[in-house]
Amino acid sequence: MNFKEGVVIPIDKPYGITSFKALAHIRYLCTQANDGKVKIGHAGTLDPLATGVLILATGKMTKQIETLQAHTKEYTATFQLGATTPSYDMEHEVNGTFPTEHITRELIDETLPRFVGDIEQIPPTYSAVKVDGKRAFNYRRNGEEVTLKPKHIHIDEIEVLDFDTAKMQIRLRIVCGKGTYIRALARDFGRAVNSGAYLTALRRTRVGNVRVENCISYDQFDNWLQQQKIEKQ
Repeated sequence: MNFKEGVVIPIDKPYGITSFKALAHIRYLCTQANDGKVKIGHAGTLDPLATGVLILATGKMTKQIETLQAHTKEYTATFQLGATTPSYDMEHEVNGTFPTEHITRELIDETLPRFVGDIEQIPPTYSAVKVDGKRAFNYRRNGEEVTLKPKHIHIDEIEVLDFDTAKMQIRLRIVCGKGTYIRALARDFGRAVNSGAYLTALRRTRVGNVRVENCISYDQFDNWLQQQKIEKQ
């Protein structure tokens, strides 16, 4: 393993930490093992409340990050119907509730195909999208409103894995392209069924050909690294 020549390291990011924090921790461990600084980047961020595949690349392989980011991604996601939050996930408290009595499995199956294919999606305002050089979430956290433009995205497939009528939650498998916000999909789906929805769980199960079951556990990364033969620079 030569960090300078480049290594692609897929990890399973845990719940509750940013992609940047995960990367910083892995960089620290690699630097310690290498006896010298390791250049490292990640291909596609995951929100702190999301888990799953986060692909890291070191050295010369960081040039491949843009290509890696473009790969198709697969997620499992849980939407809570009948309510919304400002960030469309559990980062914020519920700020609105809506009727759900009319929501049936038939309505769900009729509505989801609207979101498959090439669609326009407005990113969440609580996101890292830049507006005039400043992250959108910074405006929101300062109490300022911000308007984001729709982005062209592609969703290959949406499959209903479960519909819990008691909790009014749906669990979905979603296959999509670069730039898709699953939080925004929850928002738009809630509106499409004349109710509200927000994201309560998200796991990225695949990026390209890299599946989560083949990733290195974040918590066990140090142990994994100690078992590798490293060409130190």
